[in-house]
Amino acid sequence: MSDLVTFGEAMLRLSPPRGRRLSRADCLDVAVGGAESNVAAAVAALGADATWLSALPRSPLGERVLHALRGEGVDPEVVRTDDGRVGTYYFEHGSAPRDPTVVYDRAGTPIRSLEPAELPQSVVRTAEMFLASGITPALSDPAARTTEALLATAAGAGVTTAFDVNYRSKLWSEREAERTLTDLFEHVDVLFVAERDGRRVFGIEGDAEDIARQLAGAYGLEQVVVTRGEAGALAVDDGATHEQAAFETETVDPVGSGDALVGGYLARRLAGGDVPDALAWGVATAALKRTTEGDMASVPAEAVRSLVSSDDGGGIDR
Repeated sequence: MSDLVTFGEAMLRLSPPRGRRLSRADCLDVAVGGAESNVAAAVAALGADATWLSALPRSPLGERVLHALRGEGVDPEVVRTDDGRVGTYYFEHGSAPRDPTVVYDRAGTPIRSLEPAELPQSVVRTAEMFLASGITPALSDPAARTTEALLATAAGAGVTTAFDVNYRSKLWSEREAERTLTDLFEHVDVLFVAERDGRRVFGIEGDAEDIARQLAGAYGLEQVVVTRGEAGALAVDDGATHEQAAFETETVDPVGSGDALVGGYLARRLAGGDVPDALAWGVATAALKRTTEGDMASVPAEAVRSLVSSDDGGGIDR
């Protein structure tokens, strides 16, 4: 039995050295990343048991992904296939005024055709929490159906379900995302959404609190956490609003910081923390992740606890 089970795709991240353009690169750094596997890694680093469900080909690159997740303390429950490939994405670091650039190469990966029956349902039913994100249903219709089936299985077993909208404009349109994701919300207890996605995907005007309250009211969600980048995060839970300011950080690598926030939040809830406490842990975990290279947050609980107890961030309950 795992504290947290996640479902999604992990990829190889290939990055040229800082200051080099991808089109001129003659060497690439390799890392492993994916929204749901990143969350599992953050939760494991903070002391909880985490399992990642997915599909990978039987290949050296598939083994590279498994090696990375196991090294972070995550238990992979993976369907191995004889065909398909490991997806990759290319990340070019940015430096103002040049923005970072992402190029996906993820067609033909086995998760796109994965059916619910191929995955161990008992792992989902016996978890404390189950998490999926909006990236997986964007990959294919079968991936969308499997995501919904796993959420429904978890909800039917009394497992707390969490979902991160994680909108990716390179995978689908805003309207496609809204139609598909809102159908999933009946199975979701805790929703994470970036403030910008609340506006562009769900068409909600107003501030972060407006977004949280409208989504909670429209879809019967127990908790809605709105991430706000440099402004921190906000949560609406049982009618109460909680805010957490960002912690000052020197950014080395921003990729995966949103996943780290989700992981820190869920890890603290699993440890018995209340919503304001979890919000502080989520924002602190994201801040600490930004100080390290790679997608995954290898952040010890002691470092998060120390940052939360410092005076660098402040929460507001009302």
